[in-house]
Amino acid sequence: MDIKLDPARDDLPLMANTSHILVKHYVLDLDVNFESRVIEGTIVLFFEDGNRFKPQTGSTKETCQLASKEACKSGTPELCHLPVPNARTTFNVGYNDFIICDKGEEDTSDKDGNHDNQEQAPGISSSKYCCDTENHGREDFLVVLDCCDLSVLKVEEVDVAAVQGIEKFTRSSKLTVVSKELRNEIVHELVTLPADHWREQLDYFARCSQAPSCGELFFDTDAWSLQIKKTGAQTATDFPHAIRIYYKTRPEGQSVTWTSDQSGRPCVYTMGSPINNRALFPCQEPPVAMSTWQATVRAAASFVVLMSGENSAKPTQLHEGCSSWHYYVTMPMPASTFAIAVGCWTEVKPEACSSGDPAMERPFPPPETDCRCVGGCGHTEYPCRFQDAVATTQETIPHRVFAPGCLEGVCQETLVRLLPACLLAAHAVLGTHPFSRLDVLVVPANFSSLGMARPSKERTGHVSDSGASVVKHGLSPEKPFMQVHYLKGYFLLRFLARRLGQETYFSCLRKFVHKFHGQLILSQDFLQMLLESIPEEKRLELSVENIFQDWLESSGIPKPLQGARPAGADCGLVRRVDAEVTRWMQLDRRPRKRRRRQEEEEEEVVSEKGSCCTAPSGNSWSLRRMQRRRASLLPDQLVLLLERLLEEKTLTHPTLQALQRTYHLHEQDAEVRHRWCELIVKHKYTRGYGHVERFLWEDQAMGVYLYGELMVGEDARQQQLARRCFERARGQMDRASAELVAEMLF
Repeated sequence: MDIKLDPARDDLPLMANTSHILVKHYVLDLDVNFESRVIEGTIVLFFEDGNRFKPQTGSTKETCQLASKEACKSGTPELCHLPVPNARTTFNVGYNDFIICDKGEEDTSDKDGNHDNQEQAPGISSSKYCCDTENHGREDFLVVLDCCDLSVLKVEEVDVAAVQGIEKFTRSSKLTVVSKELRNEIVHELVTLPADHWREQLDYFARCSQAPSCGELFFDTDAWSLQIKKTGAQTATDFPHAIRIYYKTRPEGQSVTWTSDQSGRPCVYTMGSPINNRALFPCQEPPVAMSTWQATVRAAASFVVLMSGENSAKPTQLHEGCSSWHYYVTMPMPASTFAIAVGCWTEVKPEACSSGDPAMERPFPPPETDCRCVGGCGHTEYPCRFQDAVATTQETIPHRVFAPGCLEGVCQETLVRLLPACLLAAHAVLGTHPFSRLDVLVVPANFSSLGMARPSKERTGHVSDSGASVVKHGLSPEKPFMQVHYLKGYFLLRFLARRLGQETYFSCLRKFVHKFHGQLILSQDFLQMLLESIPEEKRLELSVENIFQDWLESSGIPKPLQGARPAGADCGLVRRVDAEVTRWMQLDRRPRKRRRRQEEEEEEVVSEKGSCCTAPSGNSWSLRRMQRRRASLLPDQLVLLLERLLEEKTLTHPTLQALQRTYHLHEQDAEVRHRWCELIVKHKYTRGYGHVERFLWEDQAMGVYLYGELMVGEDARQQQLARRCFERARGQMDRASAELVAEMLF
């Protein structure tokens, strides 16, 4: 797939002016409508202006440019024109469409009103306008939020002073005179409550979100942002610190995917990439905008609402046929980490397991050191589990597994039993679980976010004084399917683990979690910490700069791996696979007549029940032993076996048939079946085309690679298979996947 990257199309803009004002908390109140494929409701944003920001420490300074108090109060803030009315794919960092006019000047702006985000209710003041002439030419402050494919209906200031009992957040016992300064003072006191008051804080956030309006605000939208102003508010300090936005999503919005699960029931979920959540709710996308949130979501009673949150929400029946779910988060995190999934999921609960269950065996010895952070944490204040003596000793955390009804059985047999062991291992290696609980969802077949990395070091393109920037190649159509960064990352960590030794390496991972939890860091911070653990005599000129040059900025196999011994050369599991490959290649090279006789003997030897019908010959006995060995091969071994066989130039169809019978490849996990399908396509094994067709339907994201393999061989039958499968699946594929496959096929 040789796709040229167009920077104007493939760079993702981050438009929020986070250097001037930050969202500290979101309150969402939403309804999910599957008939119209729309999520609609309100979101209330609580702000803290730039004058109250606490300076960031460490490498965070490199990713956030905070404007000074003087810059915020400047009468002429820098505004770059953004030609977006008809341009979804080109942009400059900045804002326009708010036309600032002096008295007597005429608004000569474009009147077509073609804004992708815009769908306004009658009577709402918005779109093109001139500022109040009483400002004598001084510009009003703009709040700019990342927003795409949303219909914004109304924006208003929230009268937080009207909330009963809110006077406790002010200096007076009674609120006799309410001003904008008083409202902003209330919000400031609320967002800065001590961490041990988090329950009270969430309660007042909820109350404030229901407070009445004290005036509508001007707003406008373009392809990538929502811009809001209040006449006369010329600085971030003057702008209302609590606003309510009425909006609804669009069915084509790229932050959420409306589809069907494996049982054919409707569902919707956030895919998280490539534009994150800006088509789900207006937000500040730059990671520096760390915030908390709480959300109430209503849906039909037959649906389950799952969301990133610290509580295991249960439904509350509002009226017949409708339920409400509520989640909250007290750890500040980037808005991109907000996730939601609504569907007819089944909770798969664990069966009572015996003490001898291998899934519950401790994979690592328990930690010998106290998991609590000595001397305090380095993050902003929140109810941190690393300071909780009980939480630090909690080896596993409460967890739930949800899946479509048709997958309940397989989840019961595998996933549910595996999770406790995984959580035990994570605690043993890394220490305290940073989150209080875990929900796991088996996602629909069209989930496409296989690759979500943005490997650009600290460089994300030009950053304006407002904090707006771009993510280089963030909109690349190939991005969701690129695995090279994960592969390079895996080999880099293996390389460093060998250099440090396993004990020191695991100790560094634990130290990393303890030191940086709850904070924004860059990859070089992690690497620098690891390198500091390597004795000087063992570093051999190894540095952060060299690692980036060899592993990130250079294509191909990194220099440290060139000429190195093959991975797993000393591993018994790998040697077992090597022996299996040798046996299969010996079988493949046997004369054809001998093979046919051998296959006939095999059919006699192995009945449907696996019993012996006749005495086996030497060759058929060899095949029977292969069949018995299949049960002892792990999935990772099967993946390696098939990858080794893919390196062979030719494999006969009888060999492929024997492979399938021996390992029951069509019943294995997606990673194994993907390699099996590659073998089928490479060797034009027509009897296996049904397995390819099933894979392209059930594993749509991973299947993108197979479409390319089917087309590149220029085999008419395979190309027909690819087009037939695409026509069936394209209606459920996400837009990026469908466009990428269409480029291959047509």
